Amino acid sequence: MPIITLTTDFGYKDHFVGAVKGAILSNLPDISVVDISHAISPFNIQECAYILRNAYRAFPKGTVHIVGVDSEISPENEHIVVQVDGHYFVSANSGVISLITSEVQPEKVVQINLPNAEASAFPVLHIFVQVACHIARGGKLEVIGRPLPSLKELRDFEPRITNEGKTITGNVIYIDNYGNVVTNIQKSLFEAYRSGRDFEIIARTTKIRQVHQSYNGIINYNLERNQRKGPGDALALFNSAGYIELAIYKSDLNSVGGASSLLGLNYRDTVTINFL
Repeated sequence: MPIITLTTDFGYKDHFVGAVKGAILSNLPDISVVDISHAISPFNIQECAYILRNAYRAFPKGTVHIVGVDSEISPENEHIVVQVDGHYFVSANSGVISLITSEVQPEKVVQINLPNAEASAFPVLHIFVQVACHIARGGKLEVIGRPLPSLKELRDFEPRITNEGKTITGNVIYIDNYGNVVTNIQKSLFEAYRSGRDFEIIARTTKIRQVHQSYNGIINYNLERNQRKGPGDALALFNSAGYIELAIYKSDLNSVGGASSLLGLNYRDTVTINFL
């Protein structure tokens, strides 16, 4: 049996996640249901896309991904299935899939049209589960709808190159559970313009002049403990998704704070790199 994943903004207080899992298992008792995240900020399409884009490739081909963010149907937000990169995404046509598949051409896009389907305040349960289970059984997409010529497109914030290539201006696109701040500046872009030059990363009043490959890269283990940088110090690194991320080493957003709170950064805020 294939896998069905769930990515939603439901949280865990309410019955929504449990009801969806129960409905899937009632249809397919032996299937694996995997939570990618239920902590997406409400209706935040870009955050959903960032998480799912960096998670789905780790799953086997044939996996079905239910996307439960801003999923209520409307004339401007159809329900769709997208087959891309060997995976299936069951979602609303909110633009989230265009962000996930920005570098990969979809193989099929189908607008869902189930017989006798009624409008519902809980379409993930009443529509998406049926569709995902149909696909997981090996059912054809043509049975559940008709081809859709194009996806609604959203674009990520694009970093801006100014000052004759000496400045990259990016934005915060994601804040993780630790309060670490992910920018939209990719390692490949940074290296292309750096050309061996020194640099400084400016985030409000904080300036950082080194990018590490890991969080503990900030620690110089050749120094005595009382001379090292460590917990509470700010750093920049290339994260596992290949973006420049700002962090506070061993931070805790719920107690001492993280990079987002201590550096005063929020979603869409500006981060600048100057090459010296």
